[in-house]
Amino acid sequence: MSVFREFLHDNRFAVAFLLLCLLLFLVILSIFSPYHPRRMYQVPRSLPPSWEHPLGTNRLGQDVFWQLTFAVRNTLTIALIASLTSRFIAILVGMVAGYRGGMVDRVLMTLGDITLVLPILVVLILVSLILRDWVRQLTNLGLLLAFFAWAWDARVIRSQVMSLREREFTFVAVLSGMGTFRLVLKQYMPFVLPVAFTTLINNMSYAIGMEITLAYLGLGIDPSVPTLGTMLQAAIYRQALFLRLWWWLFTPIVTAILLFIALYWLSLSLSEYLDPRARIQRIGLR
Repeated sequence: MSVFREFLHDNRFAVAFLLLCLLLFLVILSIFSPYHPRRMYQVPRSLPPSWEHPLGTNRLGQDVFWQLTFAVRNTLTIALIASLTSRFIAILVGMVAGYRGGMVDRVLMTLGDITLVLPILVVLILVSLILRDWVRQLTNLGLLLAFFAWAWDARVIRSQVMSLREREFTFVAVLSGMGTFRLVLKQYMPFVLPVAFTTLINNMSYAIGMEITLAYLGLGIDPSVPTLGTMLQAAIYRQALFLRLWWWLFTPIVTAILLFIALYWLSLSLSEYLDPRARIQRIGLR
């Protein structure tokens, strides 16, 4: 609790935490939605915001507020699948490459370098065109995004493991007969997890941005499944701005902006807390 109170002294963390709590509240509300997320013409069309429909209704006869609850839930699900899967790959590749070295290191880092130099958006568009039916599944899109999000973090983890491999506690553990798996899991993992956790937040932002981009291009998941991307794509495609249905267009845009801000500020706060130099500066200022 003392660590959490220390975080709350950072205004950026406090605002980010409140925004994320609000978005998670929307996710919980989706469970109690009176409307089916994929059915159309359940309510009168094109109604402005009111007490009955807080964010109005769209031209498809759907309540925008309740659609938003499902959209936030599905978008965060894609982001978590992509970020958690990419963290697992990054930790595995980084630790193996850093500890084993030699040919194993060169092969794994070459694969990572190839992934880094690829134009990710162009490749995602091509893969989505080729595997269109496969990508339309929520889980599959998350896995596809994870495939392009591990390389840089794996290189950072590799560098850290290479440094840890030369420290005295590693030699002591090896001489005491500790196995490689136990050594990596028990001795190295505590140093690697903070890096993996902070980069997880950044990868969530990447996954959300790519989901919105692919949905806008009509190459994301099934358009009938509400996400922030499909909500925005539907509003633009059906000319919500020209029809003066501003609430339909602005709802996913504002929500996405708030989500990006919350994740960015949360990442900054955690990075500064985990950075020893920044912690020393904070202590010196008190």
